[in-house]
Amino acid sequence: MKKFLFLFFFLLTSALVHAQYGTINAILDRLEERRGLNQNLKNIHLDDVKFVLIKDFEDHTERNFIILKGKNATFAEVFDDKATGTTNSNVFSGDAVRSNRNVISVRFDQLEGKKIPVPVTKTLLLTQQQKILYLIDLNTKDRWIEESALNRK
Repeated sequence: MKKFLFLFFFLLTSALVHAQYGTINAILDRLEERRGLNQNLKNIHLDDVKFVLIKDFEDHTERNFIILKGKNATFAEVFDDKATGTTNSNVFSGDAVRSNRNVISVRFDQLEGKKIPVPVTKTLLLTQQQKILYLIDLNTKDRWIEESALNRK
């Protein structure tokens, strides 16, 4: 009888642990997705996809755009001065390289068609959360969001 009760409690405990394992596994999957780890985004094409980053400061607002077209990339900075209401912009162009691990390296070596001595470089991690694409700058941790996702909301 003691062996039967021990076996019953052992099976009940293992069933409960197995149920909790499924919950813990689902939580870990969501956390990995949020951090951008272990995502297979090789089949996502980034041709003509525009990513946006907006920063609001006390005296000005920065709107940054990255447009990827195959191996070419364009980076636009738009500065809106709050005091005077003027807008200034810089448009950089260059090339992009996408690795197998969802890392995109971009190098912008031309400012409005003219070569610049020190190129602007960015290393970005492509992630997807709730069917929205993001680029996370690996150096500054800035999150660029897909522009079409902003228009959907």
